[in-house]
Amino acid sequence: MRKIIAALLFMGLISAFQTADAQEKPGQEELRGTVTISGAWALYPMAVKWAEEFQKLYPEIKIDIAAGGAGKGMADALAGLVDIGMVSRDINATENKRGALGFAVTKDAVVPTINADNPFLSGLLAKGLTRDAFITIWITGEVSDWKYLTDTSAAGGAKTELHVYTRSDACGAAETWAKFLGKQQEDLIGVGVYGDPGLAEAVSKDIFGIGYNNINYVYDATTKAQLEGLRVVPIDSNEDGLINSDEDFYGGRDQIIAAIAEGRYPSPPARDLYFVTKGRPAVKAAQAFIRWVLTDGQKYVSECGYINLTDEKIKEQLEKLGGE
Repeated sequence: MRKIIAALLFMGLISAFQTADAQEKPGQEELRGTVTISGAWALYPMAVKWAEEFQKLYPEIKIDIAAGGAGKGMADALAGLVDIGMVSRDINATENKRGALGFAVTKDAVVPTINADNPFLSGLLAKGLTRDAFITIWITGEVSDWKYLTDTSAAGGAKTELHVYTRSDACGAAETWAKFLGKQQEDLIGVGVYGDPGLAEAVSKDIFGIGYNNINYVYDATTKAQLEGLRVVPIDSNEDGLINSDEDFYGGRDQIIAAIAEGRYPSPPARDLYFVTKGRPAVKAAQAFIRWVLTDGQKYVSECGYINLTDEKIKEQLEKLGGE
């Protein structure tokens, strides 16, 4: 009888210790509910990967993500329609005054794209285009034929009309590309197309088309090669009329990621990507998700085709997030 009583007392003590430990160390089961996210196409693939991995750790949390452009992400976050907005551009002073709090979570870039069957492709890959040339395409509209971009002496012959595409939705890609050209999104000319996938498709179907895309809509996620039908136009940064070895890094996704990380690709159009909340996130699950993204979640960045933040920048973002 005494052995039975002793065993029961021992089991009671174990149970008490387990209960106390659970109270002192909040477990995964305490994080539950739904985190809503909307916004930039640029950040969408990365956010989906983060959400998948986070939900494996916290199965009681559901993360709903919708792409729709940086403008929608910012508007939804400020209106309280989502917990987190995805924004692929700098946050302006007006948005800050309205309560927008941005957390840089990774980095990528916008690249100019043309059709893979463009008749001037070989010359463009060898010589690239300068920033001034891109200005004549998207800002002034001075150039209407590919021949004038590749060989001004070949102005005669068959017409090879330049077809310019831009984004129709308020987005970070367009704002960042325009900033590279010294302007704003509304200054860009061309046929407006909705979304990153739409713009990539439009150029891939138009032999004389030119557009711009975030890198993860130009490079295949598995092979890391440029997608069929698209080619990146190299930027002749030093304007010497030749793409030299320091400027030749567009062949594969790993190459351009390394160039962005090392600062060899201009910024803009390279830029930070943000999670935006209205003030510090009030929803515990959203706060935990952002903290995880800035810590353990960073190990998924490079495999998804993005660029890791520096340790110093991550520390700054965590300080903005505040305490546990």
